[in-house]
Amino acid sequence: MNYENILVEIEGTIETIAINRPSQLNALNKNTIAELSSELKLAESNSSVRVIILTGSGEKAFVAGADIKEFANFSVGQGAELAKNGQDILFNLVENLSKPVIAAINGFALGGGLELAMSAHIRIASSNARMGLPEVSLGVIPGYGGTQRLPQLIGKGRANEMIFSAQMVDANRAFEMGLVNQVVDQEVLMETCKKLASKISNNSPKAISLAIKAVNAGFKDGENGFECEIHEFGNAFGTDDFKEGTTAFIEKRKPVFNGR
Repeated sequence: MNYENILVEIEGTIETIAINRPSQLNALNKNTIAELSSELKLAESNSSVRVIILTGSGEKAFVAGADIKEFANFSVGQGAELAKNGQDILFNLVENLSKPVIAAINGFALGGGLELAMSAHIRIASSNARMGLPEVSLGVIPGYGGTQRLPQLIGKGRANEMIFSAQMVDANRAFEMGLVNQVVDQEVLMETCKKLASKISNNSPKAISLAIKAVNAGFKDGENGFECEIHEFGNAFGTDDFKEGTTAFIEKRKPVFNGR
């Protein structure tokens, strides 16, 4: 499929999606959000794809925020609709995707960009990356899940400090706080992400999808994470991957998972 604002590359079991608006530091606009949503759904339905890497084009920015010009004159109702649509179309989609999503943060990840990275399952940052939620400096608050996911990742107090101050943190500070999993030099960022993606790809896709459900359940109101884990653990016993994994273990060979 041809896109205006994203680039897609598939290598074996790994799909890389790059936001490609370098002149706007890859800022998210309505069209980019729609394109990302469309491609992520295609990747989820593609049985050959097992891991997805999200990144930004160029060396300056992952995503440097939302395109402010699109909503500068919105009303109260339009603002609420903007946040709801964005969460439904993209950010919640990423978090609940049945395939692991790795955010390769290759520069500025601000506002909606950091919110996109936080919705991914794993975050790896280049050493030059800078992250922040500057929305209050514009008279608004994070609207794509930032007020919820940031405290989950780094704790309420640190999240409040980042949100209230609108200040950026560098990659090493983000690692210290638990906001990112790793920090690497920019020239090896994609290689590092692909190596991790390859390791993940060797494991059962079906089991990973069940694990995503169980982990996410622990952070959702009205859901009991332990009960979800019990349920999904039981479901795993009815899968082809479980039969293959246990058989391969007994036969002392590497399993060949089909994701069913």
